[in-house]
Amino acid sequence: MSRLIRMGLQIPSFTYPGVPDAELFERVAAIAATAEQAGFDSVWVMDHFYQLPLLGRPEEPMLECYTLLSALAARTSTVRLGGLVTGVTYRNPALLAKEVTTLDVISSGRAILGIGAAWFEQEHDGYGFRFGTFTERFEKLDEALQIIRSMFVHETTSFSGEHFVVRDALNSPRPVTPGGPPVLIGGSGERKTLRMVARYGDACNVFGTPDQVRHLMGVLDGHCEAVGRDPATICRTRLGTLIAGRTQADAEARRDATLAERGITLAALPDDDRARVEGMFLVGGPDAVGEQVQALLDAGLDGLIVNLPDAHDLESVELAGEVLGTVLGG
Repeated sequence: MSRLIRMGLQIPSFTYPGVPDAELFERVAAIAATAEQAGFDSVWVMDHFYQLPLLGRPEEPMLECYTLLSALAARTSTVRLGGLVTGVTYRNPALLAKEVTTLDVISSGRAILGIGAAWFEQEHDGYGFRFGTFTERFEKLDEALQIIRSMFVHETTSFSGEHFVVRDALNSPRPVTPGGPPVLIGGSGERKTLRMVARYGDACNVFGTPDQVRHLMGVLDGHCEAVGRDPATICRTRLGTLIAGRTQADAEARRDATLAERGITLAALPDDDRARVEGMFLVGGPDAVGEQVQALLDAGLDGLIVNLPDAHDLESVELAGEVLGTVLGG
């Protein structure tokens, strides 16, 4: 599983200049198909109903995760497909197991279940989902993973927990992927999230600089040791924003313009905040990006998942594949 994801593209925004709603899916499908041709091995979309604060306004377009992934399965042939990440609070876990299994069947075995504890309270309030406490959401995640894992492999599943109850739940047809679609658990929490990765996950996705990633991978190794698991069986990835240019100056200018659209000026931020924001990006020409990617691999990652501020421009997707493929394509 350590090679499950080497080079993924996340599509977090559906606000594209000059693209009306009626043409939105065709552009997203073109992005996914271009990513596949450019060497990406997986395509991801967010499981949200409103756009996130740092990416845009709540009322900007947001397509439903599993409807979109199933449609993209029909427009691609090799990339794996997943939500980065599914909020455990949005669906009964038995229903989620059925949805992911259906995606696996439609895609001929290319589904990945990306899942996490959820955090965006505004959309819970808007849609009437119970947000609950931090502890409750992680308890739900633990129970959901047990139910979903069982439904991927057993004829029927029964489970009675604090938050979820299922009785003789059927899941037919079975997943195409033997043992069910791989499970990626998203988040950087050291005490809860990474412990669940060690127990249930085939992959994890974290955030941070190389130093932060190195620390998190050490924590995950410790959790694996505690449960008697080989750490090498877990694929380790990080999500960040890639701004690749033909030159360093061009890439930095585009990064600054992207941040300015969100009301952020790097030079005006306190040192700690500036370092945190800069750590979310891979920025530069091909050589500089290659060095940044290698530093993250050296910190213990198996691959990267990136998003692009200008993914609607298909040439930027091609360039991203070219730049990342130099380091990650092997």
